[in-house]
Amino acid sequence: MENRHQVAAPARGEVWAEMKKQVRLAAPLAAGFLLQKVIQTISIMFVGRLGELPLASASLATSFASVTGFSLLTGMASSLDTLCGQAFGAARHQLLGVHKQRAMLVVGAASVPVALVWAYTGDILVWFRQDREIAAGAGSYIRCLIPALFLFGQLQCHVRFLQPQNVVVPVMLSSGATVALHVAVCWLLVRRLGLGADGAALANAVSNLANLSALALYIRLSPSCKDTWAGFSREAFRGILVFLKLAVPSAAMVCIYDLRKTMLGRSMEWWSFELLVLLSGLLPNPKLETAVMSICFNTYVFAFMFPMGLGAAASIRVSNELGAGRPREARLATRVVMLLAFSLGVSEGLVMVLARSLLGYAYANDKQVALYTSRCCQGLWPTKDGRLYQRCGILHCRHPCSVRFRLRSSPRWNGAYGFS
Repeated sequence: MENRHQVAAPARGEVWAEMKKQVRLAAPLAAGFLLQKVIQTISIMFVGRLGELPLASASLATSFASVTGFSLLTGMASSLDTLCGQAFGAARHQLLGVHKQRAMLVVGAASVPVALVWAYTGDILVWFRQDREIAAGAGSYIRCLIPALFLFGQLQCHVRFLQPQNVVVPVMLSSGATVALHVAVCWLLVRRLGLGADGAALANAVSNLANLSALALYIRLSPSCKDTWAGFSREAFRGILVFLKLAVPSAAMVCIYDLRKTMLGRSMEWWSFELLVLLSGLLPNPKLETAVMSICFNTYVFAFMFPMGLGAAASIRVSNELGAGRPREARLATRVVMLLAFSLGVSEGLVMVLARSLLGYAYANDKQVALYTSRCCQGLWPTKDGRLYQRCGILHCRHPCSVRFRLRSSPRWNGAYGFS
């Protein structure tokens, strides 16, 4: 007798239909993620025109900010992928607004101690034996990033609230308008007003505020959010501890495993990249090494936004299907996104290797920086990391659990790019 638990293989038409759904979601999501990342990259590009020292300082500050702040807030806000995705799939629309408000409270509170750490970044970097001149510039830059920190956390909560509802195009359009605004603000503060690198940091706060305001206005006025957003509620203050039990492991979602160490997750994967930028400041030529390493990782993250969009699409599709009680469709979505992720990773890797000689000039006019960048970026290959992100996005739909992966690392910089 046939096993009653056996699941029939999906028909070709079902696979194509699922693939179309995921591409329609992933394309605007990837564009939105890319545009949000471009804001920080544009700031680095403006600073790069000021010289090698400002570029190294801003790069070091950006890496420190990612390690200690942005990765933490992104991970905590990503708990909404699980909560809002399943609530929307189960047609419990009123819960989405409550979850968003809880996330805003938790993320806002978490930003306070981070801001205190940022205020003393210069001293902290010197204590870690970074070059004093670079550390002083990094400390000034990151202090000007503090307003952007608080706005970034709230922005992530709004984005994660809209994604599970399949509302992705407005996020993309808002991010696109913000990028255009950011270029103008950077030019005004850096070039016109002569604020230098600090002006580029302050521009992040202006752009985040504009993006946050646009999404908040959309949520308030759009008919697509009338069932999920009913205004602020006291219910958000209840169950914060329960929310924290999900938010904390969400910040540790994408796990890293080496030998017998347990995985600490999404923040740790982010940290492993950014820490290499920090460590480059200990090398014999810290200005060159820090600048080049930052360029390589900014380029890597720039390319990683596309598989990240696929991961978000997988999270939306799987969480919606699980919330609606359709595990077979959730399984199909999982298989389809893994195929798409591998194909995308191979394509991106080829483009990045073929265009390596041009990357350095996009960030700086220094020929030495450009040549060294072309040598270092040969190790950029997002295929394996992109597939890992899809797996973590899928796991995120069920529960932010710890998962173990084996990895091999190399002491060379090129080996570090394939760390996951």
